[in-house]
Amino acid sequence: MGYPDYPPYPGYPPPPATPTRSAADLTISIVVMVLTVVVGVGAGFLGLFSLAFLDYCPPATCSVDGAVTAVMTSVAIAALIGLIGIVIAIVQLVRRKTAWPFAVGGLALCLVMLFFGGMAYSAAVGG
Repeated sequence: MGYPDYPPYPGYPPPPATPTRSAADLTISIVVMVLTVVVGVGAGFLGLFSLAFLDYCPPATCSVDGAVTAVMTSVAIAALIGLIGIVIAIVQLVRRKTAWPFAVGGLALCLVMLFFGGMAYSAAVGG
């Protein structure tokens, strides 16, 4: 007569159900993220050409250094904001959470930054 066998270990609980992903959220997020990249590339292109064709800049009313600083700073900060917005939106999509507000917020902040950069450029060149 021996000891009885140990009882079996209980099984693992079933994994939690994955939440459904909204097709509208996914579509809006992707479209806005692509639009953010397109706006960033376009702003960089236009900023470069606005500096390239700054032929004559009278020193009394124009500052080339100010124009370069305005363009480079605004494009760099807008790129950083856009990158952060895109990364946060992708993380939210992977987590299956709502992502479109982060994508739209990133795009909106990029546009605001580029607007203020354009105003700084205009003030630097006396326009």
